[in-house]
Amino acid sequence: MNSNSLKFWQARFLNHLEFERRLAPATRQAYTRDLDRFVDGMALLEMAEPSAVKEFHLRQFVARLHRQGVGGRSLQRLLSAIRSFYRYLLREKAVQSNPAANIQAPKSPRRLPATLDVDAMSRLLDIPPVTLLAIRDKAIMELFYSSGLRLSELTSLRWTQLDFHSGMVNVTGKGNKDRLIPLGRHAARALLAWRKSSAEICPPEVEEVFVSRLGKPIAPRTVQARIRYWAKRQGLPQRVFPHLFRHSFASHLLESSGDLRAVQELLGHADIATTQIYTHLDFQHLAEVYDRAHPRAKSGDSKAILPDDAENKKPKR
Repeated sequence: MNSNSLKFWQARFLNHLEFERRLAPATRQAYTRDLDRFVDGMALLEMAEPSAVKEFHLRQFVARLHRQGVGGRSLQRLLSAIRSFYRYLLREKAVQSNPAANIQAPKSPRRLPATLDVDAMSRLLDIPPVTLLAIRDKAIMELFYSSGLRLSELTSLRWTQLDFHSGMVNVTGKGNKDRLIPLGRHAARALLAWRKSSAEICPPEVEEVFVSRLGKPIAPRTVQARIRYWAKRQGLPQRVFPHLFRHSFASHLLESSGDLRAVQELLGHADIATTQIYTHLDFQHLAEVYDRAHPRAKSGDSKAILPDDAENKKPKR
C-alpha cells in the first residue's frame, strides 16, 4: 500500500480513533463506512492521495450523492467524518489544508425525537421483579430513564462508577469524557436489588454492572431485545428502544425545569444546539395541551385562523 495514499491514511486515522481517542466500536464503524464512501468517491475522480483532494472535488462528490438521493443528515455526518479525517492529517503534516472545512451539506427537515409520556413510562417501568432477568431488566430501564444514559454507556458501566451514598453515577461518554449524573432513588433501589440477585451468576472478576444469564457482560443487542419484550408485555403500542429513554429523560426534565443548560450537561452534549431539539418537543407538547384544554381550541387547531375572505377585505376609510 502506498504510504501516502488515502487508504493508508484512513487506516492510520481509524487506529487513532480506537487507541488515542478511544471511541466506541459503533462510532468507529460509522467513521469507517463514511470514509470508505469518501475514498471510493475520490477514486472515481482519480484522487489517490489526501493532498490531491481539493474543495471543488468534494463539492462534486457531495452534489453527486445528493442527486442519488442521499439525505442531508447522512451528508452532514459524512462531511463531519471527512473534516475530522483531515484535521488528523493536518496534525500529522500529511496535508496543508482541510478541503471540507467550508462545505455545508444540504439541509433536511429536522425530525423530532420520539418520546414516551410520563404515564406510558410509568407503565413500562412497573414490571414485577419476580425473576432474575426481570430484576436486571427493571434496573436497566430505571437507570436509562433516571440518568439519560446512552446504550454504550450503560453496557460498559462498572459498579465502581456508581456511588449510592451520594446518589451519583460517573459516566464515560463520547470522546472518553466523564460526566456526573444524579441517580434517582427508584433506579438506586432497582440497582441494589440487582446487585444482590446477580451475585449467584456473576463471577467476581466481572466488573460490569449488567451481565447476561451466563454471567458475561451484557451485549447491546440483548438490551434492545429485552426492552422490546417488556414494551410488548406491558401493552405499549409504539416501538420502544434504548435511546427512547434518553429522549424521554431529556424532554420530561426540560418540561419541568426549563433549564436547557442543565439538560445539556446531563446528556453530555458538547454543543447546546444538539440539546435544543428538546425545546421543540416542549413547545409541541404545550401546543397539544392547548388544543386539548383551551375552550377556543376544541377544533384541534391552535393556530390563528382568518376568515376565508380576510385577505381580500380592505379597511373602510
